Amino acid sequence: MSEVSISGAWPLERYRSYLRVLAHAQLDRKLRGKLDSSDLVQRTLLRAHECKNQFRGQTEEELKAWLRRILANDLANVVEAFASDKRRLALERSIEAGLEHASSCLDDWLRAEDLSPGEEAIRNEKLMRLTDAVQELPKDQRTAIEMRFLQQVSLEEIAKQLGKTKPSVAGLIRRAMKALRERLDS
Repeated sequence: MSEVSISGAWPLERYRSYLRVLAHAQLDRKLRGKLDSSDLVQRTLLRAHECKNQFRGQTEEELKAWLRRILANDLANVVEAFASDKRRLALERSIEAGLEHASSCLDDWLRAEDLSPGEEAIRNEKLMRLTDAVQELPKDQRTAIEMRFLQQVSLEEIAKQLGKTKPSVAGLIRRAMKALRERLDS
């Protein structure tokens, strides 16, 4: 695992796209019109910066897990503000589990077993490039990719939620995957 240097510059900005992809994947469609995932990520990064002395990890994986917990808490606060009196603890656990799952799906795209520290650093860099590339996709393509690969929603359900046909959604995903490959290969 690659070590995270927290002396000097705090390396949070490089996680912005990563967190935005996770936040967007977990943000309920009904709330997306009321809240932008970029605002949520900005709040998360600000809180992380303010609380950086509370980070006890050493590796990049520990930093990403810490950032996901802050994001889960922020997301729970936002959802709670828009929702009725639901049990907060269950909500936080549900959101945190969803973020962990989405992060795991991203990691699985780049997964390799028994990596050396140098290889782990390269994999983490690829993950950051992937999340940056996902953010650059057109909105329909980005939404289809996030739903299919981060939320593991079926093509039929994606088509239903986006108001498109199943072949149309398959085409969106195919074009998005091609664009991602081109961006990552360049």
